[in-house]
Amino acid sequence: MNNANEPMKNLFIATAAIEAGVGVLLIAAPSFVSRLLLGSSLEGPVAVAVGRMTGIALLCLGVACWMARSDHSPAAKGVVSAMLLYNVAVALLLTYAGIGLRLFGIGLWPAVLLHVGMTVWCVRSRAASNKRPPALN
Repeated sequence: MNNANEPMKNLFIATAAIEAGVGVLLIAAPSFVSRLLLGSSLEGPVAVAVGRMTGIALLCLGVACWMARSDHSPAAKGVVSAMLLYNVAVALLLTYAGIGLRLFGIGLWPAVLLHVGMTVWCVRSRAASNKRPPALN
């Protein structure tokens, strides 16, 4: 692998670790994660089930990023684009939760900053991949 591909590989590895880790935590203890982010537990079995489904989805995103870590095809660019959309949406949702809904947990603003940072990393990685010539197979 040449060094021009390292930023995307590093993005995929970091994203895989973060999202899979949070996914497993949501599967195991969704109310704990809710308290950390929003300052309130999930109430009732439906909320807990939705929290666990969210965890499963994040675990799947983490696996997809892990599997794409050495891939620099158009499909890998699609994964980066999907993660870009995901990070923008989560940063906006958490910001709305904090400002609009007045929800607050100790992890809320660090999570917003993390997703903003990951958004920037996705944009930079996507831009860098567009400047490179396609890899020869």
